[in-house]
This record gives sequence, structure tokens and C-alpha cells, in this order.
Amino acid sequence: MIISVAPASQAAGPRFANLDPGGSPKLTEKVPVNVVFLGYSQAQVKRSAYLDELPKRYEPVVRSRLWYDEVEKLGLTYTYDYHLKYADRRYTDRFFRELTRLATPAPLTVYQDLYNEQTGKVTTITDNHHIDAPSVERWLALNPPAGVDTRRNTIFFINWFGRSDFKFHVYTKTNEPDPDTGYNFGAERDSRKISAWGGTTADDEENGLGSTRRIWFHDLSAGPESWTENWNVDDPDLDGNGVEDYRMPPVWEYAANGYRSPAALASDLGLITRYVALNLLFTTSPLYPAELPTATPPESINLDSNVYEGWSGVDASATYVDEQLLQRELKELRWRNVLDYDSQDLPFEGEARRCYFALMDDDESCYPELGYEPFANFYLQNTFELDRVLDDRDRVDYEMPIFSYALPAGTPVPALGFADDNYTDGTQSYVFAFVSPDIVAAGYGLTTTLIHEVGHHLGMSHPHDGYDSETGVDYGPADEFFFAWSGDQVNSMMSYIDLNWDFSQFDRDNSDRFLTAAYNDAANQLAGAVLDGDRPGRAHGKLRQADLLLGAAQRALSAHDYRRALTLAEQAYGKVVEAAEQTGVSADVVTEAMAAQAKQARMTSELTGTHEFIDTLGPDSPRSKP
Repeated sequence: MIISVAPASQAAGPRFANLDPGGSPKLTEKVPVNVVFLGYSQAQVKRSAYLDELPKRYEPVVRSRLWYDEVEKLGLTYTYDYHLKYADRRYTDRFFRELTRLATPAPLTVYQDLYNEQTGKVTTITDNHHIDAPSVERWLALNPPAGVDTRRNTIFFINWFGRSDFKFHVYTKTNEPDPDTGYNFGAERDSRKISAWGGTTADDEENGLGSTRRIWFHDLSAGPESWTENWNVDDPDLDGNGVEDYRMPPVWEYAANGYRSPAALASDLGLITRYVALNLLFTTSPLYPAELPTATPPESINLDSNVYEGWSGVDASATYVDEQLLQRELKELRWRNVLDYDSQDLPFEGEARRCYFALMDDDESCYPELGYEPFANFYLQNTFELDRVLDDRDRVDYEMPIFSYALPAGTPVPALGFADDNYTDGTQSYVFAFVSPDIVAAGYGLTTTLIHEVGHHLGMSHPHDGYDSETGVDYGPADEFFFAWSGDQVNSMMSYIDLNWDFSQFDRDNSDRFLTAAYNDAANQLAGAVLDGDRPGRAHGKLRQADLLLGAAQRALSAHDYRRALTLAEQAYGKVVEAAEQTGVSADVVTEAMAAQAKQARMTSELTGTHEFIDTLGPDSPRSKP
């Protein structure tokens, strides 16, 4: 982070209302959050107890910098404007009539059977019904209660239990099989029968809502289900580490003889709102910097795919990568960039093979003299051989290195994929993915893994882990935050749920916000360099134009028009670039200074341990459950 004091040249220059030469962005948004209680009475969910759990504000940070003990804020501050509504009887009856219409009789899931085996259960599940989750989302989005605008972030907390028309049920999504293997997780796996859903975009290819809506519904009267392990009401500590794995049981377990006291229901719904809906869906922090490591914010990005072809008789790059789907989904997230794709096959031999098995067979570094941990083998080997794959650097602004490993049956793999950092300061480096007969048998090719991991590289976090701004805690779905797994039940490619291959509306909103702040920051830093230059007077006109554009970007952000905010911030940066050209200042000057600082940090700091997000298919992963 650059912290500067304006020199005399800046002090004597023009004053700006929005542009802050050499400073950080100061963008603000008052975020509306609607909360609709559907089937919950005010006696069950007391307003004060619910609100007591909610935050007042949020400042996103770059989460990867936290691994290096650096808190890098984006220059965004959200305050929350909560609107609570307890749906009236007329609307509630109407909604549950729709659920009844959508409900189809179905066998009990594995996890409902497991619940029935619990010694501490308060009821027995006797039947089950499937309800299409996208249909419920669409109905809620287009038929909200009076006074609720579902164009703004809206949570529907649903409770069907206790009504005469109640049916035991789970939600399903079954219309997006894996594009490479055809395996339909939603249809084939009981672990993909869910209790929450939302985030579908207007133009989603399978379930588009037709207009932009921002809803997420959560139903404790559904299930019990696998993803949050709320079928287990006998064992508070699931992993035996001495800490309760806090999860929200089925709603009927909030009883005097149940898993949790009825008085805890309001605060539990508050915890879901704060630590899932707000922190992980609506207003998140980026995993990596949204601004890619380039001299200037890139307009064109090349997805440079390289496949180590070690699976005999199979051309994995042709068989397990759908390049059109990959580009289409990523373009929907980074819609201001020009994306293209190229691929080459590499032999799985030499250093690539040696470093792979040094880790997988021996847990050893293949370059021990460098002092890196074994997991850095992938990063180091590909760094040393990077020139053989990067061949578009003169054609595009940013060439993203992607390395996939196609391996024979029985070969151990470290993950489905991961988005690595640079082991220095938390800057993103390369994307890695893996495929083998065993992975294909589990239902996966490479395409969806690559969409997910490139999403990380572009800054997106999982919807099951994130940062809480007011407490400064970065958390994942374990121990007191185990219930964060419920965030995966959303129409986001960043989820582990494997029911869709799209970025959610929440993903798009957050990406646009992050980039708005990034362009604002880039404009500020370059403006500082311009005013410190030899001919700052020549730049004043362009800088005033940039100042006006940044003011318009702030107004667009305040109006929750994130696409327009990003467009205006990008235009503001363009005006500062024009100012730099007029004064003979290179637009690269700020990045060059930051690169020098990073080089110095590499020379003076110790190497760090593994921090990259490893998207596992191990036996303990929820993805591996039947």
C-alpha cells in the first residue's frame, strides 16, 4: 500500500472533490437489505434479538494480503439499511400454496434417514417432497410482499413447519449437468438436495429471471440436509477438536426438548444474515486483488491454457475443456474486458513430472535450496519454465497462466484445482487444475474447475468463507462458523455445490464494486505522479474531468448501479492517463514503484506457508458425499 503526503507541487495545484492524488478511494454505499420472515411470527423471531446480531458497516479488504499480516482496504465503505417485514397471513398462505403446487413426492434422502436414526431427534420424518429451487426463487423475486423491492438485496427466511399444509421437503436443481462428463450432481446426489437458494441473474442460460433481482431464500423447515450437516442433532462437535461445530438445526429442533432453545432462533437467523448473506454473498471481500498484476489496468486478457498430457490415449485439452463455455462465463463476470483463449499441450515429463511426484509421493520440495514448502513445487517449476508458455504478452494487456495436469488412473492428485499466489505478498500468480479417470468418475472434467479457479484469480471468494469487517476475523466453515456452509447453496460458480456453472448476481455486483474502487485508486495514484512531475499545470483540465467522472461514479454506486459506477471510474482513469501523456509521465510509474517495493519485500521477508485456496475432492469434502 502507498501512503503519501502531498508535496508542495500538489498543494499548490487544483483542489478536487473526488480525485485524491496519491490517496486512497473513499467510496461509500448505503446498502439496502430487505429481510422477509415467511411463516415466522414476531413471537418466534423477536426483532430486537435478530437485529442485535447484525453489523452496522463493512469495509472489504484483500483477503490474500491477510496471509502476510497486511490489511489492505479497498477504499469502499458499506453501511446497511435494514428493512424487516413479517409477511401477513394472506401472503404467507399464497406462498405456501405455491410450494404445495411445486412439491413432488420423493423418497427420503440419505440424510433424512440419518436424522431419523438420531437418538435426540424431536420428530420422525415420514415422507419427502422435491421442490425446484429456481422456481421458488423466481416466484419470490417476481411476487414479493408489498413494499419489498427484490431488485435490492433481499433475504427470505422460510418456515413451513407447523402449518396444516406442511410437507417435509428438500429443494432441488437438476438442469445443469457437468459440461464435460454429463454427470448430473443435482439429480444423482442426495448431498445436493438443499435448503437455500438464490443469486440467479437476469440472463442465466437455464433459469434467467428476465430482470435483475437480488434474492436469497433460506428454509429451516426443509431437509435436514447434508451440506450444513444439520441432520446430526446428537453430536455438537463433529470433528472431535473440542469446539462445537455450530449449525442451525431443522426448525422443529428449536424446542424445549430439541437441539437448541426456541429463544436462540432469532439470533441464529441473525448469524446467518451476518456471516453468510452479508459477508459471503451481498457485500464480500475479494480473495485476491481485483486489479490484476499489470502495469496499468488491463483491457484485454488472454486465458493461456496449458495442459500437461499425462493420461495415455486421452487428449484432455480437447475432451475436458469447453473453451466456449469457459470464456462465456468469465466474460459475464469481467464484462469490461476483452477475453480470449488459447491452449497448448505439454509433455508430462522432465521437471514437471519430477516436481509433481516430489510433492505427491515424498512431500518434498523439488528445489530445497530455495527454502519453499513442498506445495510450492507447482508454482516454482512453472515459473522457471514460464517463457515457453507465455506467447501473447505483446498482444494483450494480461496473459493469465493456466496449468492443468491430466494424469493416469490411480495417480494421487492434490486437488480439483487451486489459484495460487506468489508466496511473497498475496498477489495472484497461476491457476492449476487436475483431471484423471478417478476425477472423471466422480463427475468432473476440467471446464468447471477452470471457471472456478479463474474466478478466484480475478478476486472472487467462495460463498462459504470470508471476512467479517467489524471483528476483523477471516473465517471458513468450521467450528463456530460451521453454518457458513449454507452460503454454498447459491447460484454461483464459486460454490462447491456443483449445481450450476454461472457467476451469481452477487458475484457480478461485488466484482463491479471492486473494480470501481481499483480504477479510482489507479486514478488517484497516477494523478499524484502527474502533479509531482515537471509540468503539472498542463494536466489540470484532464484531472478536473476525471474528478467529475469519479463523482458520477460515486453517485452511481450510491444508486446501486454497479455497472455504471465501474464504467465511469474506468473513464475517469482514462482521463488521468491522458493527463499523464500531456505531461510526459508514464502511466507505468506507479506500478513500477509498487513492483520495486514488492521486490524489496521479497529480499527482506521470510517465505510463508501455503495460503492458496485448495479446492479439494478429498473424502472429508462435502463434494465427495453421496
